[in-house]
Order: sequence, then structure tokens, then C-alpha cells
Amino acid sequence: MRIDVLTLFPEMFTGPLDHSIVGRARERGILDVRLTNIRDFATDKHRQVDDAPYGGGPGMVMKPEPVFAAVEAVIARARQEGAAEPPHVILLDPQGSVFSQARAWELAEKEHLVLICGHYEGVDERVRTLADEELSIGDFVLTGGELPAMVVIDAVCRLLPGAIGEAESARQESFEGFVLDHPHYTRPAEFRGMAVPEVLLGGHHEEIRRWRRKEALRRTMQRRPDLLAKAPLSEEDLRFLEELRAEAEGGEP
Repeated sequence: MRIDVLTLFPEMFTGPLDHSIVGRARERGILDVRLTNIRDFATDKHRQVDDAPYGGGPGMVMKPEPVFAAVEAVIARARQEGAAEPPHVILLDPQGSVFSQARAWELAEKEHLVLICGHYEGVDERVRTLADEELSIGDFVLTGGELPAMVVIDAVCRLLPGAIGEAESARQESFEGFVLDHPHYTRPAEFRGMAVPEVLLGGHHEEIRRWRRKEALRRTMQRRPDLLAKAPLSEEDLRFLEELRAEAEGGEP
């Protein structure tokens, strides 16, 4: 996969994209991340990329010309390098749809993403016409789209074939199927009076599977009950939930 990031601050990406799973994926050629400085496409001698908003008001707004030129240059370069299809262009913006694990899986199917990082008070409204979609990482405002872009890259990268050691582990994590992940334990079996559940030490795979699923449902019910309304629940899941609700009410499991 190729991801082009359009930003005013490419230096912010030095470090976060060079280590761990993302760094290894780049080294192996699984992921190709390219940074483009939007300021390089400013046309005046001061390389101005922002201006005061029409109608007045606080803050500055990113000008459309440099952003359009940067996106068009990236698309032209990809075409010259043999890209068969145009890239999927995303504007990172707090007004966008909230990014989710399901969307990460969908984006992982794309061959080429272009991420536009807004900044200042926002982008000129006409910049939105460049984007195939707008994404937000939550209901809060950051100083720019750089951190959200890193979040999207990280979430998508780990879903690419070969990016992590065990492909199945990506399918068993929190938010897969709208259920949070089950508790995890490793050695030692007892630490400061806290013991690993016996079921995990017994080696009975079916019992372990059932325990993990029930604990995942317990954690979801306690922390994110809203997710259960979206989750595709099996008959076993429904039985587990009945038991968990009975336990919570002080009844027999």
C-alpha cells in the first residue's frame, strides 16, 4: 500500500512512522509512506499557505491553491509511476465521520491513500471537493490533522498482509465485531497477590475459548454497552450475556 501525506509539518512524522509495526512494514516494502509539504506549492515569495477568513472572525484559514496543487502533483506522480487507479483522498477534519476499526479494514483494501492534514482554523471550504471522504478520530479538536493521519496510518498498516506476525490476532482485538477484547495474561502466574485465572492454566482449549468470549462480553457490557446493540451475537453470546446480567444483579449465573 502507498500512503501520501500532505502536511505543513512533515517533520512531525519523523519517529512515529519509523518504529514498531509501521517501521517494520515500511522496511519490508509492505507500506510506502511519502510526505509532501503543502508549503512547497505556495506561489508567493513568502510561501503563504493561510489567510484571514472572508467575513471576519478569529484565526487563519488554509488557502485552496497550495492544497489543490499538492494533491494534483501527488496524483500525477502516482500516474507516472504506473498507478492503475486514482487514489482515495481523505481530509482529516473534526467535522468528518468518526474513524473506526471497520473503516480501517475497508481502507486497508485500498492500494493508494492520500491524507490531507488541515491546520489553523481549518481549510478553505473548496478543499473539501478534493476529498472522497472526511475522517475524524473523535469529538475533540486538535491543532492539525497530523496526529489523526498518524492514527489512520497505524490502524490501517497493522491490517495489511504480513504487517504483524499472526494475521488472526488482528481479527481478535477490541472493536472487531463490536466487542472489546478479552483480558490477557502472561508469566508469572501470580504477581503481587494477583493470580492468572485457573482456566488459562489448564490447557483445555474449548474452556479457554468460552472464558475469553464471556470475559470479552463482560468487558463490553461494563465499558461500552452501546456496542452490543451493533454486535452480531450468537446464541452462545446471548446465553453468556444472560449469565452476566444475572451475576450483576446478584443472582445465580
